[in-house]
Amino acid sequence: MTSFEPSFIRAIRFDHGMVRALRAIGTGRGQQDLFRERAPELLEHLRRRSMIESTESSNRLEGITVPAAVLRHLVRDNANPVEGDRPQGEIAGYRNVLNLIHESSDVMAPSPNLLLQMHRDLFKFSGGTGGRWKAADNLITQTAPDGTVFVRFKPTPAWQTPEAVDRLHQGFASELDGGPADPLVLIALYVLDFLCIHPFADGNGRMARLLTVLLLYRHGYEVAKWISIEQLYERTKDSYYDTLYQSSQGWHESRHDPLPWVSYFLSVIQAAYFDLEFRLGDLNTSHGVKKQLVLDAIERAGDSFRIGDIENAVPTVGRDHIRNVLREQRQAGHLRCEEKGRYARWRKT
Repeated sequence: MTSFEPSFIRAIRFDHGMVRALRAIGTGRGQQDLFRERAPELLEHLRRRSMIESTESSNRLEGITVPAAVLRHLVRDNANPVEGDRPQGEIAGYRNVLNLIHESSDVMAPSPNLLLQMHRDLFKFSGGTGGRWKAADNLITQTAPDGTVFVRFKPTPAWQTPEAVDRLHQGFASELDGGPADPLVLIALYVLDFLCIHPFADGNGRMARLLTVLLLYRHGYEVAKWISIEQLYERTKDSYYDTLYQSSQGWHESRHDPLPWVSYFLSVIQAAYFDLEFRLGDLNTSHGVKKQLVLDAIERAGDSFRIGDIENAVPTVGRDHIRNVLREQRQAGHLRCEEKGRYARWRKT
């Protein structure tokens, strides 16, 4: 009932694709200091955007949505949700826990008590069973196109959950201290086992994604600060759910194959580092960084904006450079100029 049995971990065999992914992720991790040194302002823009994208995607994977303007107000402005509005409460709870991870991951060692505290905060605004292990058995189900509901997996029974969570953390800590596996592989196995235990009555998927970000931070992989891992999951959600399903089969008897999930997990982290490098542009000159700052400001602006709005958003970029980027975007068909002159207004197409 765990992926952290020493004999089980030592039997895992990596394919060449996973080895390449680990190598590429290591390269991305090694560039983080360079990114911080040469593009601090752009990284701050990416951090703010990632907060919104992560909160939106993780909740949307669970069918929780709010209008875009409400989402931005809740996350960017740290606003309180409307009392009694459950979707807003779910969004605000996720925002709070994600902010806590961004600010305090170094003192958030994974433990059963930490999981309970994070779950309590996740449900701070929406009531329910926040901060308590499940009191009844639960099932992971799927609805077929014809409406038929079938069971994908039977998690750990409720009465065994506290013991299973304890065993998960003991095994994880033991392998981190002296095991042969790479920490990224151990993080993937931790997430898999957490979802197989399914320790809460609600919120397990969101908790798993928050724990992923936390564990990446704690092991030096800061890409989740600037690129939304949750959004990458959502973009590839068929693979996300399929690999979890494949790797969970036989888990109770320790006969499961974790490689489909581990391989997918590594591919997502690799994609995040590739995305980060792409968004930062050419760090050998300031041109690529400034252009990306302007593009990021345009993306965050409303459907219609003035050049002054972009200047206020990126005060370190000159008006001539902003105009050049706007012209490029117009030629590419992404923008059109509705009013010309000093106070020209632009609209997204």
